[in-house]
Amino acid sequence: MAGYDYVIIGGGSAGCTLAARLSEDPAVSVCLLEAGGANKELMVRMPAGVGGLIKAKGKHNWGFWTQAEPHLDNRRLWWPRGKGLGGSSSINGMVYTRGHPQDFDEWRQLGLTGWSWDDVLPYFRRLERHHRVDDLHGSDGPLAISAGESDSPFHDALVEAGRQAGYAACDNFNGANQEGFGRYDLTISNGQRWSTAAAYLRPVQHRRNLTVITDARTSGIVVAGGRAVAVNYVRGNRVERVEVDGEAILCAGAVQSPHILQLSGIGNAAQLRDVGVRPVHDLPGVGENLQDHLDIIMSWYSQGLLTAFSQTKGLGQLRVGLNYLLRGKGLGRQQFLESGAFICSREGLSRPDVQIHGVLAIMKDHGKTRVPADGFSLHLCQLRPESRGRITLGSTDPTADPLIYANYLASEVDRRVMRDCVHMGREIAYQAALDPYRGAEYAPGREVQSDAEIDAWVRANAETIYHPVGTCKMGSDGDAMAVVDERLRVRGLDGLRVVDASVMPTLVGSNTNAPTIMIAEKASDMIRGVEAKTALAA
Repeated sequence: MAGYDYVIIGGGSAGCTLAARLSEDPAVSVCLLEAGGANKELMVRMPAGVGGLIKAKGKHNWGFWTQAEPHLDNRRLWWPRGKGLGGSSSINGMVYTRGHPQDFDEWRQLGLTGWSWDDVLPYFRRLERHHRVDDLHGSDGPLAISAGESDSPFHDALVEAGRQAGYAACDNFNGANQEGFGRYDLTISNGQRWSTAAAYLRPVQHRRNLTVITDARTSGIVVAGGRAVAVNYVRGNRVERVEVDGEAILCAGAVQSPHILQLSGIGNAAQLRDVGVRPVHDLPGVGENLQDHLDIIMSWYSQGLLTAFSQTKGLGQLRVGLNYLLRGKGLGRQQFLESGAFICSREGLSRPDVQIHGVLAIMKDHGKTRVPADGFSLHLCQLRPESRGRITLGSTDPTADPLIYANYLASEVDRRVMRDCVHMGREIAYQAALDPYRGAEYAPGREVQSDAEIDAWVRANAETIYHPVGTCKMGSDGDAMAVVDERLRVRGLDGLRVVDASVMPTLVGSNTNAPTIMIAEKASDMIRGVEAKTALAA
């Protein structure tokens, strides 16, 4: 049986992008394997459906859990990750932020040629169909990027509260200066979630040289003679195989890309033997270098403010869904998160180290607990954590979840910044601009005041804000823990690359979906050998 020039493992943010770009050449054959389904349901298409998607394990969400976190009261934390075409871009909050230019210049300073801000900007522009028209943004790319539609006074009041607290205003978080309070750009097109499945894959699925196989869970990459030659996957009750004539490209994300490598015998040889896997290629960095943004949610009851609760309680949720389904109108077009900030926790920083998301609802436990009251929340996360975790293999069973050790707050610096987040959140929320809308403090509660009380509250309540990266680290020749090189090729093997958020050597200071798509856009040119030409054209 003939194989494919490119076999892409994982149809998420990176995989859909690569499948569309690589299949532009009719002379090559591309196969995309995705463990989940097509993700065409109403809850995925409707932006307001995000709350239901994030909190529930099921056909759209892998629903992982970390191991007990030693610095968070030994709690196991909920880690939602997107399942099905579009991956996490089909369940995320649809916030579009690129990261700070220094984030990418830092990658270049690590010895990674081709990854500076000037190098990656053309790929951000290429992916964008942006509502802003200027030299920094693209206008004819696949990914539609819009401004929010909410007419709630909360979002303008939050921006003004930030200004009253002494912070700058920012009219474009993806512009020349990221710092300050402002409105987010959103991956929403005409009231619909614009995942990479919608933006990249569905318009080209008719191509004869593109094969998309859903409900196909990869169980391992077959390596022979130092080269990836096939991919095994389970579909239904059958184990099937697709041959690799050119390259296998792993795009399964920061949790599952290292997991699939480890199942395939690629990773730390001693650890693999301990679990019962025969090592094929000793690569000690696989699964290491895990980084994520830890988040706290501060909430207030509200007065004189229509929020998600009052507009969806009782039969309200049904009315919102029907209005959206039948007319494409109403609150279903919104995700209740349109304002926020990038700010510094202390003087002397060259770029913001804290991000704020303002939400028109009282949020608790990823939305699993519905608080029966109107209110608003401030998500505050530390953008540049020092703590590092790891993903390891717990079983040779490919259907078993990997073990996630996020290791949050292992660093004193990380603990200080999270404490500062509480102080900054209160400083902002108690400004005059929010006086007409702010009621009593719901969380952490006014009784939590001292540093010790704040630290205890953070340990008991902090959660992920869904940005894990780094577990198949990109690194230079001298980096013993590097998994891939600067062209995203797995070190020491031929015919195998990793292209997703797992290759980030350091966590960008923003939401991670846009940088992940950028990485896939850039990788498509690396693979096709047209990178220099594209950069010049941009």
